[in-house]
Amino acid sequence: MPVKIFDTTLRDGEQSPGVSLSVKEKVEIAKQLAKLEVDIIEAGFPIASPGDFKAVKEIAQEVSGPVIAGLARATKGDIDRAWEALQEAKKPRIHTFIATSPVHMEYKLQKDPNEVLDAAVKAVKYAKSYTADVEFSAEDAFRSDKDFLCDIFEAVIEAGATTINIPDTVGYATPEEFGGLISYIKNNVSNIDDAIISVHCHNDLGLAVANSLAAVENGAQQVECAVNGVGERAGNTALEEIALTLNTRHDYFTNQTTLKLKEIARTSRLVSHLTGMPIQPNKAIVGKNAFAHESGIHQDGVIKERTTYEIMDAQTIGLKENKIVLGKHSGRHAFKDKMEELGYKLKEEELNSAFKRFKDLADKKKEFTSLDLEAIMEDEISQVTEIYQVDLLQVTSSSGLATATVQIENEGEKINESACSEGGPIDAVYEAINRITGLDCKLVNYKIDSVTKGKDALGEVIVKLEYENNLYIGRGVSTDVIEASAKAYNNAINKVAADL
Repeated sequence: MPVKIFDTTLRDGEQSPGVSLSVKEKVEIAKQLAKLEVDIIEAGFPIASPGDFKAVKEIAQEVSGPVIAGLARATKGDIDRAWEALQEAKKPRIHTFIATSPVHMEYKLQKDPNEVLDAAVKAVKYAKSYTADVEFSAEDAFRSDKDFLCDIFEAVIEAGATTINIPDTVGYATPEEFGGLISYIKNNVSNIDDAIISVHCHNDLGLAVANSLAAVENGAQQVECAVNGVGERAGNTALEEIALTLNTRHDYFTNQTTLKLKEIARTSRLVSHLTGMPIQPNKAIVGKNAFAHESGIHQDGVIKERTTYEIMDAQTIGLKENKIVLGKHSGRHAFKDKMEELGYKLKEEELNSAFKRFKDLADKKKEFTSLDLEAIMEDEISQVTEIYQVDLLQVTSSSGLATATVQIENEGEKINESACSEGGPIDAVYEAINRITGLDCKLVNYKIDSVTKGKDALGEVIVKLEYENNLYIGRGVSTDVIEASAKAYNNAINKVAADL
């Protein structure tokens, strides 16, 4: 039986500090997860906020293929709200949870074990009145009493739960211990064969993937994970590491996933770009050094026979040579064909907007690669309705002082403002934008990277702004670093303005 992949990038992953995705961005990630062919997409926590509710609802309406799940505490209000968001999904799942460890029951819930068990059973029965597919999670299961876990799982399965989830919520377990817990539950819950056993591991000690694999060895049939391992604190089990371990070591693990592995690299880049969370170079599977060799001995070995130093083929996850594909003389039809080849099925208005961006850049950049085109599309995805539009940008800089003049259009009115800064030209640009908009945002993070190599490479800038204790992520792409920086800041400013 294949191991089911339950992706929680859009729920637990978005709880990463500093991450704030728009509804549009969440839908695009969900569509890519569907192309990756994950089994379940946990689209969000509908009662958490109006934005979360809207994202789950739109994903339920627009994304087909995987099961679409929404999280709910073991309360009627949460479950009602989850179903309201999920009801249009072709395959909806309500995922309800309650904490079961002594420390959580005593200090967080202030309930005794009998009250917790009763609440869990009532929640599952109530969720079951909406949909046949109900998952129950025992939060902080690893630090819970094993026999109490068996009692509560037996009761919720009897109540109708079709999946029971065993989380290591705080990443405390070791592989041997966690595998043993799964085995114990499998052998001591009388009706366990009536439900799928799922696990959800956190990476606080760097053991999330190892613990999840130990669980699979001991009977777990579903792994809850996130792309690039994003998530609260040190993150979740990394989807790509689970998938490639099971695939590469098929001689050891008898179960595989049904993922379309060639979509992994692209999914990883999309999540990294839209969340603003860079992938460390030495990250397993998707880091830029994962298939790189600097040692002369290694290089010689790989040239003679790839498997001397590579246990995986980069093409398995969709990495390939970034061939030159388009230039400034390319037409709209060629652009559309190439975007479809890359997996983007664009509506007419989306095609028009993306093609305009391509042509605007084509005069500045001689040749485009697949990565350049993906960067354009990811920039397009992150765009919001522009209340403010940057029309003109002029910067002068000398030793110790930079001056920026910015022209922004707002509701048909063009407003000019200048600013000086000892912090450099980009700081001056940001100060000028703040003066025009009247939004005194605090820049908390700035990241710049090149999409490809060469002097005309696209520069990608990601900024995080803080305004009234909320974080906003902005993204900009250009061959000019200052222009990309201005676009990123303006993108974030428009998200701030949209919330006012």
